[in-house]
Amino acid sequence: MEQMNKIALVTGGSRGLGKDMALRLAEKGIDVVITYNCKAEEAQKVVKQIEQSGRKAAALQFDAGQVGSFDAFVAQLKETLNTTFNTTAIDFLINNAGIAGYSPIAEVTEEMFDGLVNVHFKGVYFLTQKLIPLINEGGGIVNISSGLTRVTMAGSSAYASMKGAVETFTKFLAKELGGRGIRANIVAPGAIMTDFGGGHLRNNEQLQQMVSNVTALGRPGVAEDIGGVVAFLCTEDARWVNGQRIEASGGMQL
Repeated sequence: MEQMNKIALVTGGSRGLGKDMALRLAEKGIDVVITYNCKAEEAQKVVKQIEQSGRKAAALQFDAGQVGSFDAFVAQLKETLNTTFNTTAIDFLINNAGIAGYSPIAEVTEEMFDGLVNVHFKGVYFLTQKLIPLINEGGGIVNISSGLTRVTMAGSSAYASMKGAVETFTKFLAKELGGRGIRANIVAPGAIMTDFGGGHLRNNEQLQQMVSNVTALGRPGVAEDIGGVVAFLCTEDARWVNGQRIEASGGMQL
């Protein structure tokens, strides 16, 4: 029996960009599973919001940097798919969970580097690997990258390097999964005002002005600028978009 509604898994969906992605996916008629690291209460609020819009939703605890915990997470996901959604598979995987890291190259510690690589590259690589068997034919993967793979800002070398690795990985996903009709694309947000990095941009007016000055549309981004792009990639309208990097930055440093 074919499941009626499509299902998306959004990692890091309790706030910021991930929350907006989850809400916009629900608007498109897609059921959503979100993950959270420690903000259980915030995650449940997002679930309620999605349910109020008439879609099904669930939230699972997940630490994107702990690859050793992924088998247990996948088992929990399978159980949730069965009990909440009456299915055994998902249609879309959105690798969004992330942590910030700002440091000049000269001061990047191995500990900071490892933390970033575990969450932003190793975690994305192996979670995707483990979930590939659960993704329905004709589904899709959206990996969240960053404008920093194209535009440089001092202090983001390690973070941007991990995102560059994910962009390369995404092309290989598109190539290897094409036979199952599964597409893989990248959404690269520009500078966005969220809680990310302790509100790094949101709490710094000088930085906001600098971003505004180099952005064609004249302002920093907000979470609501990104979710709809991800949701679009999970619709039939985007069926021929594959292996692409879509930058949503308002035209930064063109």
